Amino acid sequence: MNKAGERLFNGLVKENPTFVLMLGMCPTLAVTTSAVNGLGMGLTTTVVLALSNVIISLMRNIIPDKVRIPAFIVVIATFVTLVELLLEGYLPSLYEALGIYIPLIVVNCIILGRAESYASKNPVIPSLFDGLGMGLGFSVALTMIGALREVLGAGEIFGYRVLPASYVPFSIFVLAPGAFFVLACLTAIQNAVKLWGEKKGRDMSKIQSGCGNDCTTCGHSKEAACIKNEQEEK
Repeated sequence: MNKAGERLFNGLVKENPTFVLMLGMCPTLAVTTSAVNGLGMGLTTTVVLALSNVIISLMRNIIPDKVRIPAFIVVIATFVTLVELLLEGYLPSLYEALGIYIPLIVVNCIILGRAESYASKNPVIPSLFDGLGMGLGFSVALTMIGALREVLGAGEIFGYRVLPASYVPFSIFVLAPGAFFVLACLTAIQNAVKLWGEKKGRDMSKIQSGCGNDCTTCGHSKEAACIKNEQEEK
């Protein structure tokens, strides 16, 4: 698998920011009342993540180490402002639905985490695909959570009726507790898949590993290498 493909697969599966790393929980739980909102938030974050990764990678040899975090925030805030203005001008309904969570993308730990751990240390093209992979993984996760909440809580998906009129919606799923229930169920399914793969003798160590290092360069099933890298970083 080429480098770009590895970065995409890493963000979508191996280190999915929502189901594996459990990052960005605030927008994940708050805006996923519908599939449209989840998809909109995910794609908005993807655009900011990919563009900020590119700029930070280009400037990685220029930004002084002592001010790297403020510099990253300035770059990210610039793209968030541009995206927010575009949404307000062209997609006002989505802008209203996402509300305060659009400017809060600036301090989203997914974006800051990828800027610090990957974009600031790698060339432009891999950084771009790393941002796209993480963003698409975030988008898929938010859309799945939003779709399930919308179906169970309103009998609809993307605004279209999918369940019969006789269906009595579980209104709790469009409220805050519903987000926790759906996220827990999807994570449990992932755990079940991982256990099933392990019983079949497949290497599932890179799924929901919780390792803070880059899975594509960590070494297959070498937990000692991960521990050593973490100790060196400390």
